[in-house]
Amino acid sequence: MIMSRIQAPSDEATGNLIDRLRAGLPADAVLTDPDVTVSYANDMASFCPAEAPAAVVLPRTVEQVRHVMRVATELRVPVVPQGARTGLSGGANTSDGCIALSLTKMDRILEINPVDRVAVVEPGVINATLSRAVNEHGLYYPPDPSSWEMCTIGGNIGTASGGLCCVKYGVTAEYVLGLDVVLADGRLMSTGRRTAKGVAGYDLTRLFVGSEGSLGIVVGATLALRPQPPQQLVLAAEFASAAAACDAVCRIMAGGHVPSLLELMDRTTVKAVNDLAHMGLPETTEALLLAAFDTADPAEDLRAVGALCEEAGATQVVPADDAAESELLLQARRLSLTALEAVKGTTMIDDVCVPRSRLGEMLDGVERIAAKYDLTIGVCAHAGDGNTHPTVCFDAQDADESRRARESFDEIMALGLELGGTITGEHGVGVLKKEWLAREIGPVGVEMQRQIKQVFDPLGLLNPGKLF
Repeated sequence: MIMSRIQAPSDEATGNLIDRLRAGLPADAVLTDPDVTVSYANDMASFCPAEAPAAVVLPRTVEQVRHVMRVATELRVPVVPQGARTGLSGGANTSDGCIALSLTKMDRILEINPVDRVAVVEPGVINATLSRAVNEHGLYYPPDPSSWEMCTIGGNIGTASGGLCCVKYGVTAEYVLGLDVVLADGRLMSTGRRTAKGVAGYDLTRLFVGSEGSLGIVVGATLALRPQPPQQLVLAAEFASAAAACDAVCRIMAGGHVPSLLELMDRTTVKAVNDLAHMGLPETTEALLLAAFDTADPAEDLRAVGALCEEAGATQVVPADDAAESELLLQARRLSLTALEAVKGTTMIDDVCVPRSRLGEMLDGVERIAAKYDLTIGVCAHAGDGNTHPTVCFDAQDADESRRARESFDEIMALGLELGGTITGEHGVGVLKKEWLAREIGPVGVEMQRQIKQVFDPLGLLNPGKLF
C-alpha cells in the first residue's frame, strides 16, 4: 500500500528535483551522470533487483540532509539511505527515480570521552577507524563485522550488525545509546541519552537500530565504549565431524566459559581458504573451531576449553603461543567469505541464527541441502551465538545453477525457522528476505511493523520496498 503512492518521476519532474536539490547543496554533492550513479545502485547481495536513481546526493552536514528530505517530501520522491553498501540483503538498492542518499562524507568522530565512556560520531565513520581511535584512549568499541575496514557506523546501525566478538560483547544495538535522526519530512529528532542509565519514555533508539533506513536518516550516534581488554589468545581445534565441533561449543557454553570469540569453519570453508591464501589449514578436518579469550590469564582459559574440545572428540587442539599466531588464525576466519566467493565467482551468503543447542542440526541440514542441489555450500559461523553463514557458491552465468542456488538458499532459511531460529542474525532483511520476514513474524507482526512505518514515514518515501 505504501509503495503504491510512489511513482517514478517524469523527465520534467527529475529536472525540477535536481534543481531543487542543488539549491541547498554544494555543486559536487549532487551526482547525475548515469555512468556514475549506476555504481550506487546496489549493495553486495545477489538476486536483489536495483533500478537507476535520479540522483546520488553526498551531504556533509545535518542541514544538508534535512534539505534533501524536505525536497523529497515536497516532490514525493523516494529516498534510499546508503552507507558503504557492503550489505548482503539488498537493503541499500535503489528504486527507479529515487534519491540515493549516501552518507559516507559525514565521517567525523566528534567526541571520545574516556570518563563517560562514549563516542559521538557521524554515520559515515568507518568501523575500523572508530575502533582504532578509541583504542588510543584505552577504550574499546566491540562490534566488528567482517567488513569492518569498509563498513560504516551508520550502516552498522541500519542493519543492527554483529561480528566475531558477539559471543561475549553483544551486537551493535547494545552500544547505541542515542541517535540524531532526520525524519522523512526533514525534522530533526534526538533519541536516547549519553548517561549510563536512562529509561525515559519509549526506547525509540532501539527502534531505529535495525530499521534499515525505513524510519529516518541517522545523522549522528552516541555510542557506548568499554575499557580496552587484554590481548586475546586463540585456540584452534580440529574435529572429525561438524557434530563433534558443535558438541564442543555446547560444552564450552554450558561450562560457564565466556570466550571473546567462538568461531566455526566447515571443511568446505577450510579448503577454500587454503586454496585462496595457502595458509596451511588442516584440510583433513571436517570442522575447525576457533576459541579466544581476552581475560587476565587467557592461556589458562584456553587449557580448560581445549580439554572440553578433547572430551567432545577433537582430533587435535592447538593453542596459539602469542598474539601474532592468534592473529594468523583469525585472519583465516576473516578470509572465509572472500575465499568461498572465489570457488565459483558468485555467492549467496545466508545469515540464519539458531539456538546453540541446535547448531549441529543446522550444519547437518545444510550439508543435506548442498547434496540435494548439487552445490558447494560452505559454512562459517559465529558458533558461540548460533549465527551461521551458509554460503552458496555458484556460477551466475549458469541459469540452472543460479536457480538451484536460490532454491537452496530458501531451504536453508526454512531449516533455520524449523529449528527455532531466525532468518537473520546481523545482515538485515532488505529485499532478499522480505518474504521470510513475513513468515517469521506472522501477519499480525507485519501489520504492526507497517503501522510503525506509517507513523514515521506516512508518504512511504524512506527506502521503499524493503523489509515488507
